[in-house]
Amino acid sequence: MEPIIEATNMVKAYGALKVLKGVDLSVARGEVVSIVGASGAGKTTLLQIIGTLDKPDSGKLVINNNDVFSLGDKKLSAFRNKNIGFVFQFHHLLPEFTALENVCIPAFIAKTSKAEAEKRAKELLGFLGLSSRLEHKPSELSGGEQQRVAVARALVNNPAVILADEPSGNLDSNTAKDLHNLFFTLRKEFNQTFVIVTHNEELANMADRKLVMRDGLMVL
Repeated sequence: MEPIIEATNMVKAYGALKVLKGVDLSVARGEVVSIVGASGAGKTTLLQIIGTLDKPDSGKLVINNNDVFSLGDKKLSAFRNKNIGFVFQFHHLLPEFTALENVCIPAFIAKTSKAEAEKRAKELLGFLGLSSRLEHKPSELSGGEQQRVAVARALVNNPAVILADEPSGNLDSNTAKDLHNLFFTLRKEFNQTFVIVTHNEELANMADRKLVMRDGLMVL
């Protein structure tokens, strides 16, 4: 199966600290991959590089047939906005905007019309069981609802890949389980590809593949 992500020999250091020491990662379209390992193993750094939020010191990254680090800054930003969705432990919703407005923001950045962005956002929020919460601001939503809004926001531009960093880290166990199941529903419905960094063993073990990082290397 053709890989949607192909990271080769990723090396990254911050000063004298070598965080990634030559990591290879290949992810197929529609695959759910989890990455586990102790704090400081390099998981989040790898995820940030795959998400093009940071650049490696050396190595190559191809996403959706694009050699991403050969793109200029402006083209790279546009590529990220269209092809990569992010779900973080802290959902980073803008407090002054409604659920609907928060979901629409990446679509507006992509120059999608207001009507089209809102239509897509309403469909996603409906799919995620939030049709009655469109006009609610984050402070009026539960933790689980806020995280589902963040998932809808990640999906609004129909990205090639969703990257999730400790997505259920702030949720109680029942809400976390719902979120974990949701990822697999999204894969089934939209053939969505997920790379998930997590300390949650249950989520890690649900993935098609569980990879282990240790001291800046992929060991499994």
